[in-house]
Amino acid sequence: MSNHASFVGSIPQYYDRHLGPVIFEPYARDLARRLEVRPGLRVLETACGTGMLTRRLLERLPADGRVDATDLNGAMIAHARTVVPADARLEWREADAQALPFPDASFDAVVCQFGLMFFPDRLAGLREARRVLRSGGQLLFNVWDSLEANEFGRIGHETIASFFPKDPPTFYLTPFGWHDVVDVRATTARAGFREVTSETLAREAVSESARSFATGMIQGNPVWNTIRERGGDPAPVLDAIERNMARAWGSAPCRGKMSAHIVSARA
Repeated sequence: MSNHASFVGSIPQYYDRHLGPVIFEPYARDLARRLEVRPGLRVLETACGTGMLTRRLLERLPADGRVDATDLNGAMIAHARTVVPADARLEWREADAQALPFPDASFDAVVCQFGLMFFPDRLAGLREARRVLRSGGQLLFNVWDSLEANEFGRIGHETIASFFPKDPPTFYLTPFGWHDVVDVRATTARAGFREVTSETLAREAVSESARSFATGMIQGNPVWNTIRERGGDPAPVLDAIERNMARAWGSAPCRGKMSAHIVSARA
């Protein structure tokens, strides 16, 4: 697991509290509403994180449906278990999306929210999604648009870099690094999918305060540990991100535009 994908320790709690409702919930609602619901529907969620999308999938799922929610990070699943209500239709499982522990053609739908950007081999992850989908099954995933289209990410990246003139942490280049929709669609098609489409969707991010948002942007992802490993003090970095976010989006509330690409395809 790369450091950029290592969401361990206290990271899941900060991620869920300070980032979840702000940047992930709006897109989770959107992705869940695109799910094609049918009796006995079996859904695989990869890179489920703290269960933000999982909750919305369960709301759409029929009584005889099932969701297998998987993530490579055991700490994220452990936290998800504490915040997502128990449901007989839901099973949590630690699993690598690039080597899924499921038989061929065992799911009707595979969904992934803001996870593919972190896969070391995106094509392998998409091929695994195709393998476990039945013929005609649905693939749904989203990826962030560019840093230029997501000011909060750009502010986070540039502010952190200002504290490290030499070899700055590059975490934010990963989640915002796969934004070329032509390449995204082409990679999805190479994995064996057909009817590949994409839509760029803008939403408003609203945080209770610039401080809360900055806390999530630093303590809710692996960059906090990266700063400490390099001998830096994360506290001044957090303070600087708060100031810059307040200047750009307001202090309380802190609100602004974000953008993501929504991809759908057929197995």
